[in-house]
Amino acid sequence: MSDKIEIKNLNVSIGDKPILNDFSLTVPKGEVHAIMGPNGTGKSTLAKALAGHPDYHVTSGEALIDGESILDKEVDERARDGLFLAFQYPMEIPGVSIANFIRAARNARLPEGEELNAPAYYKELYEKMDALKIDRKFTSRSINDGFSGGEKKRCEILQMAMLTPKYAILDETDSGLDIDALKVVAEGVNALRGPDLGAIIITHYQRLLDYIVPDAVHVMYDGRIVKSGGKELALELESKGYDWVKDLAGNAA
Repeated sequence: MSDKIEIKNLNVSIGDKPILNDFSLTVPKGEVHAIMGPNGTGKSTLAKALAGHPDYHVTSGEALIDGESILDKEVDERARDGLFLAFQYPMEIPGVSIANFIRAARNARLPEGEELNAPAYYKELYEKMDALKIDRKFTSRSINDGFSGGEKKRCEILQMAMLTPKYAILDETDSGLDIDALKVVAEGVNALRGPDLGAIIITHYQRLLDYIVPDAVHVMYDGRIVKSGGKELALELESKGYDWVKDLAGNAA
């Protein structure tokens, strides 16, 4: 069995409205794939459906992690299987500190009866925070409560670094970031790249891919992928614009 996240002919609806149409994609562990496309084409729907959001109804198709279907699993089971989602708009969780939130998530993955070693946990947490240029005082702050856009995205990458998923979906991680915050977040993602992580980066813009260079780029339109290629495809898309995507979709139909 090869290690990969594999999506086969996935169809997803919100209410009675179909969003994903026979969507298929394979991302081997160790690779970073970018998905680009205009608003409303289903990029965030893909992320939320894979994560198990109850409002996104899978009508047919398959989604597998390392050969095992995840579609009948609860959200927490998918996370324990190694799936991580960084949200486009991270939620605020007042009253729950960053340190306690990540610690609880790490403890939930341990065998029953085991708990984290607190000194070792905080040593690792502080090292990761320093790398992402997050003030250590943030450990006691509530998740995303009063955070700037850049602080929210850095916090998401911190969670990813501490939870070490097998596969990560980054849904418009560059949204709302200035260039300095974008560089810091990209450096954090790049530090996690390697043979043990497969990643899907969802973005509108080429600029993120200047800092996180993908192994493959996929152009999405009308709920499906209409063209795939190397990193140069992102440059072509940036040059020609999203009207070109409509032509691609027509040719692929």
